[in-house]
Amino acid sequence: MALKDYNDKRKFDETTEPKGKTKKSDDKLIFVIQRHAASRLHYDFRLEMEGVLKSWAVPKGPSLNSDDKRLAMMVEDHPYNYKDFEGNIPEGNYGAGQVEVWDSGTYEPLDQASKLSDEKELLKELKSGSLKFILHGKKLKGEFALVKMKNTDNNAWLLIKHKDKFAKDEYYAEENVSPKSLVSKFLEEKKSPKSSKKKS
Repeated sequence: MALKDYNDKRKFDETTEPKGKTKKSDDKLIFVIQRHAASRLHYDFRLEMEGVLKSWAVPKGPSLNSDDKRLAMMVEDHPYNYKDFEGNIPEGNYGAGQVEVWDSGTYEPLDQASKLSDEKELLKELKSGSLKFILHGKKLKGEFALVKMKNTDNNAWLLIKHKDKFAKDEYYAEENVSPKSLVSKFLEEKKSPKSSKKKS
């Protein structure tokens, strides 16, 4: 079962995360990026394939600078309905921390000459360890690649922005794009000491 690992790691009587069920988009394939303030802040990059969201944890987040090669660790598949999930995963649960949708939209394979359907082409590239696609998001647009790293952890990939009209030459800091996010506020609250109650 594609979502067995996802379901086994979660206590659905304690977390509001959706239960693992497969579902497909009616039209174009979707992607979502969630900013996740777990034990360490990272970005979860998810691509729809085969009724689930293929997922990578990107510690430094995606970049629009084509010189950047961001580490992306492949994790368990997530259910399609996870695309809308936002909120707090309680302490003691897998991935405990605040989650918010950072970007979302549709995507398609870069290879438009393929005789395969979009999904089959993407699955073929995923299996080969070199996935090239075009994102149509609110923040992220244009050509990207996910490339599996050789001679390292089997789950280690690199997320790379191709040099196109959407690429930026300057340093790209994800936290500067939407600094007053729910996650940023959550992190600030975690850092600040709790006010002590005055004794009566």
